[in-house]
Amino acid sequence: MNMYKKYEIAMAEANSYEEWLAAAMILDHLDGLDKWRESNESEDYDWKLLASRVRLLRRLRKQKDLDQLIFRLREELHGNLGNMANPHLYQHARSGTKKLINNYIDEVCEALILLCDSDVKTLPPMRKRIFLKRAARSFGRSALLLSGGASLGLFHMGVIKELEEQGILPRVVTGASAGSIVAGILATHTDEEMEALYERNDWHFEWVRLFRPNDIMRERGVLDQKVLQQCINENISDMTFLEAYRHTNRILNISVSPADSHQFPRLLNYLTAPNVLVRRAALASAAIPGIFPPVQLRARNFAGKSVAYMPQNRWIDGSVHSDIPKEKVNRLHNINHYIVSQTNPHVVPFLSEEIEDTGLLPFIQDVIIKAPMVQIEHLLELVKTHFNIPGLDSVIKKAHAVASQTYSGDITIYPERNLLSVTRMFNNLGPEQMEAMMLEGRRATWPKIERIRNTTQISRTFDDCLHRMSEQYRYVKRRSPR
Repeated sequence: MNMYKKYEIAMAEANSYEEWLAAAMILDHLDGLDKWRESNESEDYDWKLLASRVRLLRRLRKQKDLDQLIFRLREELHGNLGNMANPHLYQHARSGTKKLINNYIDEVCEALILLCDSDVKTLPPMRKRIFLKRAARSFGRSALLLSGGASLGLFHMGVIKELEEQGILPRVVTGASAGSIVAGILATHTDEEMEALYERNDWHFEWVRLFRPNDIMRERGVLDQKVLQQCINENISDMTFLEAYRHTNRILNISVSPADSHQFPRLLNYLTAPNVLVRRAALASAAIPGIFPPVQLRARNFAGKSVAYMPQNRWIDGSVHSDIPKEKVNRLHNINHYIVSQTNPHVVPFLSEEIEDTGLLPFIQDVIIKAPMVQIEHLLELVKTHFNIPGLDSVIKKAHAVASQTYSGDITIYPERNLLSVTRMFNNLGPEQMEAMMLEGRRATWPKIERIRNTTQISRTFDDCLHRMSEQYRYVKRRSPR
C-alpha cells in the first residue's frame, strides 16, 4: 500500500476530528496544497484587499488606536469581505483555506476583544456596548438547522457533538420533525449536561410501536404516539421555550405545520411562544401525517400548570411546510448564515455540494436526478391552482409545500446516499446502530469544520464580548451603593 492510499484510508476510518485532520494535512502536503494555503494569491477572492486590511488592523491594534479601530470595523466589517467566503476557497485543500483568510478573521476578533476589554475614559462602557451591539446586528450570525428524517435524525446528534467539541456550535438552533427532538435535547441541556449525556451514552430513542390493524382508524395513526411522547419526555427536559433559553442561553426554534388548511405554519421559540412546552412542541413537529395524529400544543400558565395553547388548533410535522425555515429564523434572530444538517431521505439524493461540477456527465446526472423533482413541484403548483377537490385539497397543499421547499443551507451536512438507510427510518435503533449513526454525523461534519469555524468566528466573538459586558454590568450594578 502506498503512502497516499494509507492516509486516504486513515481519513475514511478516523474516529476523531484530530485523527482526520492529521491525515488530511499529510495528504495536503503530498499534493503541495500546504503551499497553496500559505500563498495569498488566488483568483477566487480579493487577496490584496484582505492583506491590506490585515496590516491595517494589526497596526491599529498594536497602537491601541481604539477610535480608528471602531471606525474601520464599522466601515468594512463583512462576512464576505473580498469574497473570502467563496466556497471555491474550501475546495482545494482538505485541511482548510488560505491562511490569509484565517489571519484576517483572527485580526478582527483580536480587535473586538481589545475594544471589549479596554478600560479608558475615551471609550466608556455604554459607547462600547452600543458599538458592539450595532456592529453585531449589522454583521449577522449563524444558525444550525436540523431537518426531519425519523430515526435517521440521530445523525444530527453526531453533528452537534462535533460542533460542540470544536467550540463552533451556533447559539441559534432550529428543528423540524426528528430535528425538533434533537434540537429540544440540545436547547434544554447546558454544555456540561450535554457532555454528561454523551459520556453516559444512555440514550432513549425507542419511539416506534405499530398499532394493530383494528386500532389504526380509532387512533388516527399507524404508530402509537404515546411511545413517541415517552421517548421525548425521557430526552427533553420539562421546560418552556423561555425556561430553556434562560437555562442554556441557546435559542431554540421548532417549526410546526397546521393540520387545518386555513391556518399557517409557525416557528415556536422564546419570542413567539415563550410559555409553550418544548416537549409538546417537539411532539407536534414530529407528528408525521398518516403516521401520528395531529397534536394540540400546551403551555405553562402563571400558576405553573399545563394548559391548552390555542386549543382550537392542531399541529403536524414541521417538515411539511418548514423543514428549513430560513426566512423566519432570519427575521426573528438576525440570521444570515445557515448551517443545515439534512437527513430527509427524499431530499438527500438531490443534494449536491455548494460547488457544482461542470461538464456533460455532471449535467446528465443532474437532469436525471433533479429534473423529476422540478416537474413534480410545477405539477403540484398547477393542480393546487386549478383544482379544488373536496377531501384532497389539504393533501395537495401539503404535497406542494413539501416539494417546493429549499432544503439546503450555506453549508449543508448530510449522510452518504444509501438506500439501506431508508429502511431504518421507522425502526427503533439499537445502541450499536445509534452509535454508528452519530459517528456518521461526526464524520460528515469534519470536512466542513474549518469553513464553519471561519464563517462563525466573528459572530461568536461578538456574542462572547456582549455576554462578558452584560456580566460586568450586572456585577457593577450589584456592588454599587444604594
